[in-house]
Amino acid sequence: MHQPYESPGAVPAPSGYGDTTRVLVVDDDPTVAEVVSGYLDRAGYVVDRAADGPAALARAAAHWPDLVVLDLMLPGMDGLEVCRRMRGRGPVPVIMLTARGDEDDRILGLEVGADDYVTKPFSPRELVLRVESVLRRTRPSASAHPLHTAGLTVDPAARRATKEGVELALTIREFDLLAFFLRHPGRAFSREDLMREVWGWDFGDLSTVTVHVRRLRGKVEDDPARPRLIQTVWGVGYRFDATPGEEAV
Repeated sequence: MHQPYESPGAVPAPSGYGDTTRVLVVDDDPTVAEVVSGYLDRAGYVVDRAADGPAALARAAAHWPDLVVLDLMLPGMDGLEVCRRMRGRGPVPVIMLTARGDEDDRILGLEVGADDYVTKPFSPRELVLRVESVLRRTRPSASAHPLHTAGLTVDPAARRATKEGVELALTIREFDLLAFFLRHPGRAFSREDLMREVWGWDFGDLSTVTVHVRRLRGKVEDDPARPRLIQTVWGVGYRFDATPGEEAV
C-alpha cells in the first residue's frame, strides 16, 4: 500500500517548468499537505497551501495557480464546490484527491471538471508525475495544426476550441479527447484505447472516459441525448462521425 506520509526525497525537477509554475495544495490534513507540498517544492514548483475552501479561494484570488491539488473532503465547503467556484473565475487544471472506494465522489469530481484524480493513500512521487502530466497537456504545441470539421475547430497550439465560431469551455481532458476524435474520424476506439491514447494511462477507472464523453457531448452536440458526432459503438466504445463527406483537415 502506498504511504502518503514519507519524508520528501530526491524528486527530479520536471522538464520545462521553473520557479514560476505555481501549484495550490488544498487539504485540511496538515501532514498530507506538508508532505505533498514538500515533494512539489523539491520538484521545482512554487507551492501555496490552504486548509479549507474559503482559504483556497482567497489564496487563488491573490496568486492565481497554474494547477490545484484539491482534497474532495474539506470542512465547510467541500472540494466540489471549491472546484466549481474556481472554474467560475477562470480556467485552471484541478487534480482531485479522493478516498479509495468512493467511486461516486470521483465521478462527481470529474463531472464538475476535475482533470485528474488520485485516491488516498497515494504515493507523493506519483502525484508529482500526475501534476507534470496535466501541466504538460496545458502547454501549447507550436507544431500542431488546427483541425476543422462539422462546425468544430480545435487549435492545439492555442488550446482553443470553437463550435460555429463560439468558443467552447472545455477542461484539459475534454479538449484532448475532442482533439483526438477529430484526428481520427470514423474510427471506433474502446475506452481502454482512449484511456491509453488520451490520458496516457495503461490502466485506470474506465468510468473516467465515460464521464468525459458525456460531458463533451453536452458541449459539442446539438442534442446530447441523441448524439450525432460522438457515437456509441455498442460492445466496442466510441466513434467520431464527421459530417458525411467531410474529414478533419
